[in-house]
Amino acid sequence: MWTLAEFNGLEAPTARAELLACCASPEWADAVGEARPFESLDRLLDFSDRAYAELDADQIDLAVKAHPEIGTRAEERDTESAWSRGEQSAAQSSDQRVKGELAEANAEYREKFGQVFLICATGLDSETILAEAKRRLRNGAAEEAAETASELRKIVQLRVGKLVTE
Repeated sequence: MWTLAEFNGLEAPTARAELLACCASPEWADAVGEARPFESLDRLLDFSDRAYAELDADQIDLAVKAHPEIGTRAEERDTESAWSRGEQSAAQSSDQRVKGELAEANAEYREKFGQVFLICATGLDSETILAEAKRRLRNGAAEEAAETASELRKIVQLRVGKLVTE
């Protein structure tokens, strides 16, 4: 969407809005936006990851809440929704059994953990995603919070790489 030079030159409110499409944590978006200019995409990605590592559980929860349920289609026309549709494209199974089981797993997950099941779905097929949902339903709350944070971290890095190119 932006070259590194363009991204570095964005007005602060525009940069913040663009970064929030990568991660809906205002603290993360502000930290990354304020650290500009970056010398390279690698430096941006490195800083992005370090800023993510500093987020507390509330900021991670806020970012997770911005994600649609896996296997459902984000219908909004914003950048984040477009990325979500692309990232989940392989999860859009035409197999009704898989769709039904994934919907059940999503409901069970939401009931158990109080949020959407989040996974970095890029490159994963619907069967793999379903198997991961079922496996993670066996986690305790602390273990699942760590896995969710790890998956979100992957998504954030992928999205920063989509937002800014060298």
